[in-house]
Amino acid sequence: MKTKWLFPHSYRLIGWLIFVPCFVIGIAFFYADVKIPFLTVPFAGWKIPGDVIPQNLTDEMACIGVIIGLMFIAFSREKTEDEMISQLRLEALQWSVYVNYLILAIAILTVYDNAFFNVMIYNMFTVLLVFIIRFRWLMSGSTILRYEKPTES
Repeated sequence: MKTKWLFPHSYRLIGWLIFVPCFVIGIAFFYADVKIPFLTVPFAGWKIPGDVIPQNLTDEMACIGVIIGLMFIAFSREKTEDEMISQLRLEALQWSVYVNYLILAIAILTVYDNAFFNVMIYNMFTVLLVFIIRFRWLMSGSTILRYEKPTES
């Protein structure tokens, strides 16, 4: 089956190679305030014209790396892409959107102040994470069904 919106299969490994270090850096920044020194760059201040403020981009690079890595993992082709895999992919994507917004609705009703800001940070990644987990779950189940299905003779 020809799919034009999926990355090549090899991008899944590239996605993992991007996702894991960026995730570790992001967690280190978020919980231990670890900053990578060479990512400090001068930015023009917006309050005083001509003012230059140093800004560390560790968290921005970590977030972008996590998103790119998850997108490569989630939307790379399987070795053999057929209609059943496309259907599983579509169902997993729909399911992940439902779960994501259910979690977000619960968070809106129950979490406030700075904790809600943290929920929104995590919410940037939950659609892709839930999709990957659900799609892999469906794929493992369908693979088991394929091999357990008795052959007609």
